[in-house]
Amino acid sequence: MSDMNAILEPGMLVRHPDRPDWGVGQVQSNIGGRITVNFPDEGKVVMDGNRVMLMIVSLDRG
Repeated sequence: MSDMNAILEPGMLVRHPDRPDWGVGQVQSNIGGRITVNFPDEGKVVMDGNRVMLMIVSLDRG
């Protein structure tokens, strides 16, 4: 699993780099490199953290 995906925890907001149409998803779990994310426009998706690098969404607008 990539180092960035390893830090993902339940509740964090992410985007799939190849599927911007899915919207911002919320991490449900990250167990053994299998990351479950609930996307508003796609639903619950389980993905292999070794194959996709999710992008963390920051809501901090400073």
